[in-house]
Amino acid sequence: MTTTRPDLWSTLALLLCGTVVGYWIGVGKSLNISRGNAEDANKPANGTDAEESDSEDENTGDLRDLGNIKAGMLDECKMVLIVRTDLGMTKGKIAAQCGHATLACYKTLQKNNPALLRQWERTGQAKIALKADSEEELLILEAQAQSLNICARSIQDAGRTQIAAGSRTVLGVGPAPVKLINQVTGHLKLL
Repeated sequence: MTTTRPDLWSTLALLLCGTVVGYWIGVGKSLNISRGNAEDANKPANGTDAEESDSEDENTGDLRDLGNIKAGMLDECKMVLIVRTDLGMTKGKIAAQCGHATLACYKTLQKNNPALLRQWERTGQAKIALKADSEEELLILEAQAQSLNICARSIQDAGRTQIAAGSRTVLGVGPAPVKLINQVTGHLKLL
């Protein structure tokens, strides 16, 4: 029997969760499943606004520029999820926060660059989890990605469980062509 490191299992679990979310988003889109108006889909039946467990950072740069990125027919695309390791989040918390970041990036590109999103879906919906040591590092990476017109969405925790309210937990970068993403995140270590 071969033993493996626990961090390998957490990384595999994280990637599996992201893959499942991406797969079902793609299936729903290909089957043209919708729940009416996009704004109505986020409201509960009683008509009040749904309370979100986590929020996307409002500072998302100029979203019109996201349409400037074009991927060639053979270009591989990927999304990178950069997790803050200084917060001491549990594996489950990391997986949940990465799910929020994946969905935030997906929704942003669905509106602003659907052709790039389709190329990412065609090339396997690659998602890579990387480490960051601080909130400052996340902010620097977010600014670098936005300067290259790459979708970058940071997730701020609602503070209901282990992390203080408003703490940036994960930064989603992409999807975008691999060469472009690597200009921003190529120096980071795997989670």
